[in-house]
Amino acid sequence: MKTKLIAVVGLPGSGKTETIEYLKEKYNWPNIYLGEATFDRLKSEGLEITQPNEKMMREKIRQELGMAAYAILAMEKIEKKSVNHDIITLESLYSWEEYITLKEKYNDNFQVIAVYASPKIREERLKTRNLRPLKTTEEFIDRDYSQIINLKQAGPIARADYTIINESSLDDLHQVIDKIISKIIAN
Repeated sequence: MKTKLIAVVGLPGSGKTETIEYLKEKYNWPNIYLGEATFDRLKSEGLEITQPNEKMMREKIRQELGMAAYAILAMEKIEKKSVNHDIITLESLYSWEEYITLKEKYNDNFQVIAVYASPKIREERLKTRNLRPLKTTEEFIDRDYSQIINLKQAGPIARADYTIINESSLDDLHQVIDKIISKIIAN
């Protein structure tokens, strides 16, 4: 059996991180954080990990390798983990080009779960979260537009194999995740 890759996608505040954390905890699958390439590169260039440096490095990496950069840079890690694992989760897949790159390489062994919540619910979640909370509606809208337009994040969400509407309790979210995972494992 070939290793299956499960990418979790969605706009900020949809529940991506909660979904990834649940999968890691319940199923104990390895997770590859695509954004780790940014931190690796900052370290190798002797730069401090700060928001401005992260942004600069993300732009530099995409300038060098294109919008599929993070999928390309994750391939080696995917191949290494594939030796010992039947399922690997992917975190922080954003761009359409990253999606296409992984879909072309892994075909049906690459599955995408989109986590969706309405803008109103996501904005409320983002205002109260501990990590990088958003302060204004304008900031929320700007971030959404940037992720949709600049990162082309809507493509992977629209083409997802499974969609979770995450607008109620964590227990409900976990039940839906388990149903989807049962289907992925069965195929």
